[in-house]
Amino acid sequence: MPRAKSDAGGDEGEKLDFESSMKRLETIVEELEAGELSLEDSIARYEEGMKLSRRLTQVLDESEKRIERLIEKGGAPTTEDFGRSKRALEPSGQESPEGELPF
Repeated sequence: MPRAKSDAGGDEGEKLDFESSMKRLETIVEELEAGELSLEDSIARYEEGMKLSRRLTQVLDESEKRIERLIEKGGAPTTEDFGRSKRALEPSGQESPEGELPF
């Protein structure tokens, strides 16, 4: 299966796959948190990071839609909630507090 490509590239403008884009975004965050960049470099890194973030979110959203289309129940294609908007049930059958994992 081909890897997802990112429109946001590195310094040479090449397209990065999803994993490379994530690593680049992590590097940008580390550089910005270190506070050793000039203002101009910080702004440039921030802009690059925002482009990467938007593209990565888009790739994840598209992947989620593909997965939803693949889910089948009883022979008829259906979709399932990934649990973002509903609360997860505890093993006891009670709802877990919002934002907490059910395990």
